[in-house]
Amino acid sequence: METNKFAQMFAQVNQMDHRQRNALLTALSHLSDETQVVEIIESRFDADGVCPFCGHNRYYRHGFANKLQRYRCRECKKTFNALTGTPFTRLRHKNKWLNYFKALADSLTIRKAATVVGLHRTTSFRWRHRFLTWVKLDHPTVLQGITEADETYLLESSKGSRKLDRKPRKRGGSATKRGLSKEQVCILIARDRSGHTLDFVTGKGPVSKTQLETYLKFVLDHDALLVSDGNRAYKAFCHTEGISHEAVNLSKGQSVIKGAYHIQNVNAYHSRLKSWLAHFHGVATKYLPNYLGWRRSIEQHPNFSAESLLNVALGQFPHLTRT
Repeated sequence: METNKFAQMFAQVNQMDHRQRNALLTALSHLSDETQVVEIIESRFDADGVCPFCGHNRYYRHGFANKLQRYRCRECKKTFNALTGTPFTRLRHKNKWLNYFKALADSLTIRKAATVVGLHRTTSFRWRHRFLTWVKLDHPTVLQGITEADETYLLESSKGSRKLDRKPRKRGGSATKRGLSKEQVCILIARDRSGHTLDFVTGKGPVSKTQLETYLKFVLDHDALLVSDGNRAYKAFCHTEGISHEAVNLSKGQSVIKGAYHIQNVNAYHSRLKSWLAHFHGVATKYLPNYLGWRRSIEQHPNFSAESLLNVALGQFPHLTRT
């Protein structure tokens, strides 16, 4: 709508009777899914929008395209919209985005989500991983106080790959070697007593001191106390970095030491994670970080709506993340 026409309509609001104003409010509260999506996108950009090419905030309106306001940067002269530079660039069918986020909130499989939303299964697959690109970045920056850390392992999966560097196996197969080996992928979970969680795919085989330095060194508060099992890698890491450490010797039947230190919270998280992953019937290792971020988002925001998840996917994280 043109600016002068909007101003005229806005001026007439005070002249309406209460029935007319209620009818207007009702119409505004029942916007179509596509209109709601556009509203969320434009509101997010209005809050902290900058040119995605040069980072300057000096730009002006430059027409519309695909129902989104376009802008031209006064600095680099390039044009863009609120989705430029996001995982949603050039993504169509905005009227189906909220339904797909509802499918993510409900942890539907790719085929089930495609059926519910009305998409082809390959589109459902692409949307899942584009929508999760920034969702997995919604995490705390530091863990404080008593922090539990432990690793869990999944069989390495090349699901969907056309070339394998090993012999193919049947779905649901098992490793050919006993114990931990390079056939298994290590997932390191660190979780403080406030429930703030970080997860890392450290690579194949058992976790090492070097990997702990890579992933945990900069996310533990200087006053944090790390609680782990008896794995020597944690002891060596904490000794080198000067981090307070308590080890629970599970092999000797210990579950809690000194009345307060255990790794039961992180082990319970492992259990919930693996049970949740099971209904996807196998997750390719290269997509594992997306699934870890997806699960973490569900744990952090169990009552999130589709609209809230869209905001997270656009980079508008709640104030959970700490510095």
